[in-house]
Amino acid sequence: TQSTWGKTNRKNLNHMDKKSLNKLSLLAAGGAAVCFIVYLWKRATKKRSRIRNGVIEMIGDTPMVYIKSLSELTGCKIYGKCEFLNPGGSIKDRTALSLIEEGMKLNILKNKGDMVTEGTSGSTGISLTLIANYLGFKSKIFVQDDVAPEKIDTLSILGAEVVKTRPVSIIDEGHYCKRAEREAREKNGYYANQFENLGNYRSHYNKLAREIWEDLDGKVDIFVASAGTGGSIAGVSRFLKEKNQKIKVVLADPPGSSLHNGINFGVLYTNEEAEGHRERHPFDTITEGIGVNRLTRNFAQAKIDFSFKISDVQCLHMAHYLIQNEGLFLGSSSALNLVAAVQSALKYGSGKTIVTVLCDSGTRYLNKFYSQAFIDGFKLNFRPLNYRDLLHKDLISLFTSNS
Repeated sequence: TQSTWGKTNRKNLNHMDKKSLNKLSLLAAGGAAVCFIVYLWKRATKKRSRIRNGVIEMIGDTPMVYIKSLSELTGCKIYGKCEFLNPGGSIKDRTALSLIEEGMKLNILKNKGDMVTEGTSGSTGISLTLIANYLGFKSKIFVQDDVAPEKIDTLSILGAEVVKTRPVSIIDEGHYCKRAEREAREKNGYYANQFENLGNYRSHYNKLAREIWEDLDGKVDIFVASAGTGGSIAGVSRFLKEKNQKIKVVLADPPGSSLHNGINFGVLYTNEEAEGHRERHPFDTITEGIGVNRLTRNFAQAKIDFSFKISDVQCLHMAHYLIQNEGLFLGSSSALNLVAAVQSALKYGSGKTIVTVLCDSGTRYLNKFYSQAFIDGFKLNFRPLNYRDLLHKDLISLFTSNS
């Protein structure tokens, strides 16, 4: 009897142990799931400190804006990364910070008063000067004499030494980049070299691209951007392609730039370069800081699927359309990027998520891009319209016709 009872009891205990273990396992799994959900909730709702320790910590982490009217026009979700909200007013803050950090790593920039030089259409120079001021360095900025006067005035107010040069080819020793490089060499300064210094590309790969990916929870179908130095489109394109090879990267290229033909046809050539066709040096475009006729080290890192050639008139219509419909006052490159975003929506079809960068604001272009007198002098057939009254097909035509 004792032996039978012992066997039965052990059997019951074993059965109870299994049931208890199963319950404990379920409880543990449930507890882990709850903890994970609480962790995700805390991470999502964590209040980020609004205090920044100086201008450098203010760079980046810019808002992502949904462009409602263009999204409804195209049937795609179109977003813009608001780089004009960086402290220096443009995407170039990211580039400038990385370039100066490179100079400090090389031990060229180490003492108060050390000099940074750069050849720029303005925005990179402004960003370099702000950061140099904060770190105790000096800046000497070389610009072409046909850039927007607002940029030259801003550089002077910020304390940069500004040298205006005539627009010439990159092979000319008087080219603004070559003069900046020579100045640094002769005066023991640091030439930031935004076109060839890969710190430019790395800044966008490591930070801007990651922000875009996280802002949109990885839901990106198409990335659109123009290129000046090529750093932003290179860094973002490589990062996004590593995340998802199916993401399309589209270049938005202005008149006079050869990158469009280089991407689509494998030849760096543009009609404006043909003898007897050039009307303005270096580019026949009202835009600034974008387009180039050579392959820079930064641009060579880019992974691009397709290119659109965007006209000045299309950019002007987009800029004024955005003012009326979105309350966004943007610079020429931002307008160009959004024209290419619309064209990308038409090329790749509705339902896609398209993201681009809004590089700077319109405040730097009051006397050029937003000046009707300057536009007329440039012989462009443009007048702002009441875009809200236009039919869908007419709006699409404005952003796609080559007039």
